[in-house]
Amino acid sequence: MRLLLAEDNHELAHWLIRVLQASGYAVDWAADGRAADALLRQEAYAVAVLDIEMPRLDGLTLLAQLRRRGSALPVLLLTARSGVDDRIRGLDAGADDYLVKPFDAGELDARLRALLRRSQGQEGGTQRLGGLELHPDGHFLLHHQPLLLTPRELSLLRVLMVRRGRPVSKHQLFEQLFALSDEVGIESIDLYIHRLRKKLVGSRVVITTLRGLGYLLEETPEVPH
Repeated sequence: MRLLLAEDNHELAHWLIRVLQASGYAVDWAADGRAADALLRQEAYAVAVLDIEMPRLDGLTLLAQLRRRGSALPVLLLTARSGVDDRIRGLDAGADDYLVKPFDAGELDARLRALLRRSQGQEGGTQRLGGLELHPDGHFLLHHQPLLLTPRELSLLRVLMVRRGRPVSKHQLFEQLFALSDEVGIESIDLYIHRLRKKLVGSRVVITTLRGLGYLLEETPEVPH
């Protein structure tokens, strides 16, 4: 699934590209509004992520031009502006959703999935592993009961669930969840994995450590009686 990312902050863009590719997107990146506009005219994308404040052509102007061409492409705006008036301007310009910086990688993924479901007229999309269910709204049920998680536990478990059956390295988890935060270091991943394991006890869904490869979310075989 091809996605356009328009973001002039190179550090943030490189982090976003890694996050989006890990979620299964093929990403084209434009570092300014005019380059993004040229790509939008040439390529067919499933969704676009546009920063509002970009050189050469800002995100709102780019979005307005896209809508004037009759495009119904789902668009998520990235903005450092948290004021209500700014958000209204973005929605009025034709944005389908917006995300205020700084944001969590899991929230970005959930919002993009929601946009794609709406654009494709899809419902459902629940992902299951044993008794664990990840619903389209981004929340988990365990044996049909809400699984109580902190925001960072939730983000980490989403990444493992999307990549279930495949190992995810500690470095990949850190880059996707915490790389832009000064509050935690890479060793924090071990703490969150430990907490998740405790909350999954008795579920037959386990987080396995594969030495040299990372962490693997998998279902353990049912023991016959």
